[in-house]
Amino acid sequence: MDLNHAENEKGSNQETISAISSSDNHISTIVIIIAMQTEALPLVDTFKLTEDLNSPFPKGTPWVRFHGSYKGLNVNIIWPGKDATLGVDSVGTVSASLVTYAAIQALKPDLIINAGTAGGFKAKGACIGDVYAASAVAFHDRRIPIPVFDLYGVGLRKGCSTPNLLKDLNLKVGKLSTGDSLDMTPMDESSIIANDATVKDMEGAAVAYVADLLKVPAIFIKAVTDIVDGDKPTSEEFLQNLTAVTVALGESVARVVDYISGKSISEL
Repeated sequence: MDLNHAENEKGSNQETISAISSSDNHISTIVIIIAMQTEALPLVDTFKLTEDLNSPFPKGTPWVRFHGSYKGLNVNIIWPGKDATLGVDSVGTVSASLVTYAAIQALKPDLIINAGTAGGFKAKGACIGDVYAASAVAFHDRRIPIPVFDLYGVGLRKGCSTPNLLKDLNLKVGKLSTGDSLDMTPMDESSIIANDATVKDMEGAAVAYVADLLKVPAIFIKAVTDIVDGDKPTSEEFLQNLTAVTVALGESVARVVDYISGKSISEL
């Protein structure tokens, strides 16, 4: 008998058993990644969380953790904080990747929820205030026109499978496309159409990349503040609707967390 083969097979079986066991265990710790303070604070109030003054993150980073217990769950909201120089929210893929990695390393969550506002496409049926669960996420501004590298640039990943959650909460479902600009260039538009996206944000695919890398299931909840293919300028419409749409986002995320309570990943 090949002992090396036997040991490899044993290790493979243990990994499979561990994965099955993990999916069957009740969810205990969740991390909610939110890019903007305006989006985060209503949920901090809903879940009655407190700011962690002894941050688990590297000294000097602006990243903020709110935490507490809610319906049997250890709930953490991670906000990347304000840019130290300009004082604006640290939006975009770089901050999203960093805080997702740091939060997973420090807090060992069973589930990641990336919640936030997004642009929507009327051509795909999106309206202001709609809230979507993303079935898949991809980048639209990482253009590498070399075979295989092009697929790496798009970085297509599926969200965690949650058929029961989607059905019971009657959530809208659509694909999410991510880029580091609020506006949309013609080249971005072509990539977004190729991604078959209903909503567009600046963080989702980056969160998905890290969550996939570290094998943590991730859900993406996005509320529409502006119609990208509409008549109004994106920045104007975004600012006009941000406060009201944040309320809809908060309500949907609270419903999702309520639903998660007492369940395992496999029950979602």
